[in-house]
Amino acid sequence: MTTSTEKKLDELYALIDEMDIAMMTTRRANGMLVTRPMATQKHEQDADLWFVTNIETHKIDQLKHDPNISIGYYNSDTSEWVSISGTATISQDRAKIRELYAPDWKVWFEDEGGERDGGPDDPRLALIFVDAQSVHYMKNKYAKPRTLFELARAFVTGDDPDVGREEHLDDGDLG
Repeated sequence: MTTSTEKKLDELYALIDEMDIAMMTTRRANGMLVTRPMATQKHEQDADLWFVTNIETHKIDQLKHDPNISIGYYNSDTSEWVSISGTATISQDRAKIRELYAPDWKVWFEDEGGERDGGPDDPRLALIFVDAQSVHYMKNKYAKPRTLFELARAFVTGDDPDVGREEHLDDGDLG
């Protein structure tokens, strides 16, 4: 049975909404990969994502060098996961920052006085927009008790566990 693109996108958004923290992977100039936790601020149509960061961090240099990016999510309660590949754009558009701004951003932007107060006009605030080009995710088929049973059954029988359905979305699906 084929899952419609609309249903895949709905499932994807639900999964991302349940998994507050993403693991963002960028590439250093020397080719080494770096992964760090990031809080998703908003998802757009077609699986595009917004993140907030400090314009003075190394990830900004890395994204300027190579805008290819990978975003991963994992829910340890359900074993569901999401992998998104795309390209990143850095923005200091004040209107978009004000639109997405949340008071908890001040936790990450220490009040240094003046404009550097962690508020929406703080010059350190930048957004990372991820233009999703490929999405791969796993959605559970069952509630946690049944999933645990399926895993135990697979362990005993040596069969592959039947716990979820993997789906893919690519450029053609993402617009």
